[in-house]
Amino acid sequence: MGDVVNLNRFRKTRERAERAKEADANRVRFGRTKAEKLRDRQEAERGTQDLDGKKLDDPA
Repeated sequence: MGDVVNLNRFRKTRERAERAKEADANRVRFGRTKAEKLRDRQEAERGTQDLDGKKLDDPA
């Protein structure tokens, strides 16, 4: 005869492991330092200013 298994405990353990795995993936995807966020924001702003400087005035 096999061992008796508490199905609720098994289910909860499995769900905890899935949530932990998802949390790790989210940390990699969204977890950036303040310096990284600032650098990306400055790069985007610099790109926008560069494009605005190259705009041609509308002769109309």
